[in-house]
Amino acid sequence: MSTSTWTVTGMTCEHCVASVTEEVGELPGVRSVDVDLASGQVRISSEAPLPREQVAAAVEEAGYTLG
Repeated sequence: MSTSTWTVTGMTCEHCVASVTEEVGELPGVRSVDVDLASGQVRISSEAPLPREQVAAAVEEAGYTLG
């Protein structure tokens, strides 16, 4: 099990949180995604460490930027 924390910029509402949660949650091996709107922090629990490029692509697909 691996836990990583990333910062996402551009989120302004709960819809943003839902979009990021959905896209990141579809990555292979992801067990849970916890997004904090106020800080922009995204905590991901996964079976193995996730490459930054993979997380960034999912965040960009949701319409935001990985900080």
